[in-house]
Amino acid sequence: MSEAEQTVWEGRPSQVTNLGLYLLCFITFPLVIPIFIALWKWLEVRFFTYELTTERLRQTHGVLSKRTDELELYRVKDIALEQPFFLRMFGLANVLLETSDKTTPRVTIHGIRDAQELANTIRQHVEVQRHKKGVREID
Repeated sequence: MSEAEQTVWEGRPSQVTNLGLYLLCFITFPLVIPIFIALWKWLEVRFFTYELTTERLRQTHGVLSKRTDELELYRVKDIALEQPFFLRMFGLANVLLETSDKTTPRVTIHGIRDAQELANTIRQHVEVQRHKKGVREID
C-alpha cells in the first residue's frame, strides 16, 4: 500500500526581498506612480506560495491569473543555500535547486527563514523518492 502525499512545509518569500524597491518608491512617492508599483510588487510577493510535499515542490504565483509549477522531488540533482549579505541581515536565505526537469532546470526558493532546515528536509525527501522510484543519478 502506498503512502498518501502529505504537505511537509508551506511558505512564501519575505517582503524584505523588495525592500530596496519599497524605499525607492517611498522616496519618490510624490510622483504617485511609484505607490502603484510598490503595491503591485507587494501583491506579487503576497500571492507567491511554496508547498513542499513528500513527493513534489509546488510554486503558485500570480495576482490576477495564477500559475502552479510542480517539480517532482526525484528530479532534484543538487541543493545549495545562498545567503546574500542583505538577506543575512534579516535572517533570510535562498534555497537553490538544480534539477533534471526540462521546463524548470533551476528552482529558487526566495527569501525564507530557516533555509538550512528546509534544504535538509528537501534532501531527505529527495532521497526517499529516488529510492521509492528506483532513480539513480549518473554523471
